Amino acid sequence: MKVVQINTVYKRGSTGKIMAGIEGVCEKNGIQTMAAYRYIEDKVNKKDNEVNISTWLDCHIHNRLSTLTGLQGCFSHFRTFLFLRKVKKFQPDIIHLHNIHGSFVNHRMLFSFIKKHNIKTVWTLHDCWSFTGLCPYFDIYNCRKWLKGCSECPRCQDTKYPLIDTTKLMWKRKKRIHTLPENVCLVTPSKWLSDLAKQSFLAKYPVRVINNGIDLSTFKPIQGDFREKYGCVDKFIILGVAYEWGQRKGLDVFIELSKRLNSDYQIVLVGVDSKIEDVVPGNIITIHKTDNQKELVKIYSAVDVFLNPTREDNFPTVNLEALACGTPVVTFNTGGSPESITNNVGIVVECDDINALVENIVKLKKNRNISSEDCVNKSKNYDMSNKFEEYVKLYQEL
Repeated sequence: MKVVQINTVYKRGSTGKIMAGIEGVCEKNGIQTMAAYRYIEDKVNKKDNEVNISTWLDCHIHNRLSTLTGLQGCFSHFRTFLFLRKVKKFQPDIIHLHNIHGSFVNHRMLFSFIKKHNIKTVWTLHDCWSFTGLCPYFDIYNCRKWLKGCSECPRCQDTKYPLIDTTKLMWKRKKRIHTLPENVCLVTPSKWLSDLAKQSFLAKYPVRVINNGIDLSTFKPIQGDFREKYGCVDKFIILGVAYEWGQRKGLDVFIELSKRLNSDYQIVLVGVDSKIEDVVPGNIITIHKTDNQKELVKIYSAVDVFLNPTREDNFPTVNLEALACGTPVVTFNTGGSPESITNNVGIVVECDDINALVENIVKLKKNRNISSEDCVNKSKNYDMSNKFEEYVKLYQEL
């Protein structure tokens, strides 16, 4: 069997690591793979099966044109043509699409190729972009226009991106282009996104839920000196981890909590940059972005609770990472975030209910009724190796 995986990035970021993990399991099962992505960033360690769809310059031009016109995936004609020649020569049995909205491939050409050659297709929806006119998520705006046709996009009006609101055109274009032969299976990491896909113009395709997974050999309880290092040995530590802090990830929630909770509590935010530090109160400990997973594991293991007040999300792996380190999770009831949380490992609070959030955190500190052992046991349901195996089984079924 031969499989081509297509994604924006490879071996980095959540989707790039998923792509690489699936590739590793494929190799163990004797499945030949091609890893196709935006452009080669590490030429020294490039593997023989890696293929760059575009170039940095082409992506830059594509992105600028998309920003100006709002037309996503409508450019990169020549680079897509060259890439599809390589795919044709490879003769794949299956094409597995991940994130394709990174200004690096022409969508009409890609889907036309799949239709023409009648190639079985797996498409993992890592967000909602595939069936909206623009948005990867729309919960913050409480928008349901994508059900019948996007227009006058509230996100465009709010962010001024793109410069021209072409969401009505893009929704129609996606509905036309994203129609593939019947031998297609959609995959979503959460039941929440599966339910949305079944309401969209992709509803005719079968949808399978394969949760995101984590590396349980890395994420596990580890002793460290985090509390001593930051002078909070006797504090009840509330941790937040994100790599793009803002309203969507609930930065304002942590700032509000820092005003309401007394000195017995300590908030720690990981993944901040200098801009975020300028707006965060001095009583919040901030830690810059790090690629050192061992240090992150020590932080997860040292704190009392992991708080994820995300307002838009699919199936966040940070929840799983915290559980694997023995730390209970408190999250908003948004997207797929609550799906990994049960009563014995965490608490789910309605979105933006700050009073309930404070009340539950105080109760958690007082009662200490969630055990680290239960959290670790829950995380075993999300062993990434098992999740990658589910993809291989899906390939074999197709």
